[in-house]
Amino acid sequence: MQILAKKSLPLGGFAGLTEHRLITDVKMFGDRKKPNVWNGLGNFVYLADAYFNPKGTTGMHPHKEIDVITVMVDGRISHEGSLEHGQSLIAGDVQVQRAGGEGFAHNEMNPDNTKNRLLQLWVLPEKSGQPAGYKHYTPKAEGTTRIYGGKDNQHATFSSKTTIDVVNLTVNSTITLTGETLAYVTSGQVEFLEKISAEQETRFIAENGELIRSINTTITAKSNSTVIVIGN
Repeated sequence: MQILAKKSLPLGGFAGLTEHRLITDVKMFGDRKKPNVWNGLGNFVYLADAYFNPKGTTGMHPHKEIDVITVMVDGRISHEGSLEHGQSLIAGDVQVQRAGGEGFAHNEMNPDNTKNRLLQLWVLPEKSGQPAGYKHYTPKAEGTTRIYGGKDNQHATFSSKTTIDVVNLTVNSTITLTGETLAYVTSGQVEFLEKISAEQETRFIAENGELIRSINTTITAKSNSTVIVIGN
């Protein structure tokens, strides 16, 4: 089990955002990858935990051949651009924008006079040249909601071997993860139990802002919690 806390990383940002970058995968960033920041998992290449400044904006900017996922943690944002112009996100909502070969441009804005918090995740598509697309999710209050990845023959999510789930846990509830996963705690407190072998296990209590890389893990909520889980 490996642990990376956002508070251990420098604060950066751009335009109207300040952020901690926890994943900058070498497949995407090459020599620009910082040594204290992790690689991702599968095609998952970027994770930033960001705050919009009051009335902050990213400015209109383009993407191509990347899938951009925004998870709203606190507050709200207004979205404009070539996909679903005018859509808004409130706390808990998720938007997934597939750039594909067609590409898209977007601007995210904080309409309020207070800071708000969001996560941005990037995944490389498995096939190039796909059409651009947009999906919006409101994860269920309890349990697991898939927001990215899955088989080609379904349309609930953009298909990919790399998966992303929003997991909302109530106190003492559990979820079991198989294989290698990355799990980022965005609220609450959870215990990770990694079974290394029948005789060996590792436990860790994780809180808001901590990223865990582990294998064959059971997560138990010590309080009402939200965890973003990336698998492959």
